[in-house]
Amino acid sequence: MKTAFFAIAFLLFGIGAYAQDTAKTANKNDIPNLKLKDINGKEVDLQALTHQGKPVILSFWATWCAPCKKELENMNEAIDEWKKKYNVEIVAISIDDARNSMKVKPFVDGKKWDFVVLLDVNQDAKRLLNIPNVPYTILIDKTGKITYRHVGYTEGDEQVLETKLAEAAK
Repeated sequence: MKTAFFAIAFLLFGIGAYAQDTAKTANKNDIPNLKLKDINGKEVDLQALTHQGKPVILSFWATWCAPCKKELENMNEAIDEWKKKYNVEIVAISIDDARNSMKVKPFVDGKKWDFVVLLDVNQDAKRLLNIPNVPYTILIDKTGKITYRHVGYTEGDEQVLETKLAEAAK
């Protein structure tokens, strides 16, 4: 009887400790400690990329997602102005799986996007950041904290994003 009691207590304690640990790593305002590859195969530390003392926009997208591509096209048109005004970095994170990820580099090269493009082929970043669907935009302020999240894309959403960006750049 004592053995069963201790086994149950140990199990409950373990579940409680796991839940607390998961809550720490899944803080919705933190960027996970994760390494992804860029479209040239270079490993990039996501936390280091988003903690450079300037605002960063993470845009989760896929080659099969028409609204994602439209959003990134509009961001690409605004990037030069945004860099001057807010010193912002845009990072596009493709969630295309391993089979479709081969399409990303030719697509990006053809579009001549002027920002970093990372591959999240296992959707680790998507899962760790609790992203339900693409397109999904995250704005990170100068301190590395998430200040704005937006799912979906409608023409003109980039104006709302710029307003939030101006706040994050202060």
